[in-house]
Amino acid sequence: MSTVAEPRAATAGPGATTARPRTAVAGPEATAAGPGAAAGPRAAVAGPEAAAAGPGAATARPRTAVAGPEATAAGPGAATAGPRAFAYAPAQPPATDAVTRRQELAAFLRSRRERITPEQVGLVRGARRRTPGLRREEVAQLSAVGVTWYTWLEQGRAIRVSAQVLDAVARALLMDATERGHLFVLAGVVDPRPEYDCPVLSPTALRLMHTIAPYPATLQNARYDVLAHNRPFAQVFGELTELPPRERNCLWLLTTSERWRETFLDRDEMLRDLIAKYRTGMAEHVAEPAWKERLDGLLQVSAEFRQLWRRHELATMSPHVKRYRHPQVGLLRLEHRNLWLAPQPQTHRLVAYVPADETTERRLGLLAELA
Repeated sequence: MSTVAEPRAATAGPGATTARPRTAVAGPEATAAGPGAAAGPRAAVAGPEAAAAGPGAATARPRTAVAGPEATAAGPGAATAGPRAFAYAPAQPPATDAVTRRQELAAFLRSRRERITPEQVGLVRGARRRTPGLRREEVAQLSAVGVTWYTWLEQGRAIRVSAQVLDAVARALLMDATERGHLFVLAGVVDPRPEYDCPVLSPTALRLMHTIAPYPATLQNARYDVLAHNRPFAQVFGELTELPPRERNCLWLLTTSERWRETFLDRDEMLRDLIAKYRTGMAEHVAEPAWKERLDGLLQVSAEFRQLWRRHELATMSPHVKRYRHPQVGLLRLEHRNLWLAPQPQTHRLVAYVPADETTERRLGLLAELA
């Protein structure tokens, strides 16, 4: 004799699967089957109309195995919850350095575009202009690049940009040297014509260099190019203004000059130390044309330089005493002292050659009198 299940609960015989109260609730039409009885079509469906079966009852249809987001299977042999029960929203990946740079580049370009008026670049202001400054298509036209490509650049998309295109954009937006440098840094591109040297040495720097007399002094950049020197330097090391600008470099002279080879008693040690310092400094400028041009020239003209360069030795700036043999006054012992004259050492520094003893100081005074 079959028994009608209660509206909210059903009992099962031995071996039946135990479920949560809500999944085991049987509807009014559900029936419990005795031993060996097969569950009817409606009794096999889990949910509000499900029925509990006795021993040997038929397995419920696949629909019983599908559970909602909150469903939980209990007891041995319980049905596994469906995919919906384990669906989680993926975590957002953290912003990378490249993404941050692109966002900064996009904001920087927008700010510069909005500050340039059409009149500044020779365009006519239309009556319906609402955009502050220039439109994107106008910047693209002035830069000779595609509108879509420039739009992507301002949107911070991951696109490749060449130095030539950045140069054109910088010109179109009337960027000064500082803004141009910032643009190339954000884009991660090496500027083909960086303002790596101070184009005009300040009068203060030149006056300071000449005031150091009778001590030799020069103004140099980070690549050891001699930008200017005082008269005592010319008396001790030679007049560099007689040389082509390309050869007015301490590394070049130590490598190629016969006079420096004979005058500098510590020449071999100095060359090795200077090459190590150049390699250390070049790490921050490895792709800059001026640094590469200097290196390529030295590698080409000197087998000695090539051999020392392959050692990959490094050195830093530090005070040191060097010995020089002057044909008129004899031995000079000079200590090299460096003074950077700008916030960034890529501009220029004052190099003073200070006497390391009283004898050298007297001989420098004598040399000044002879001149």
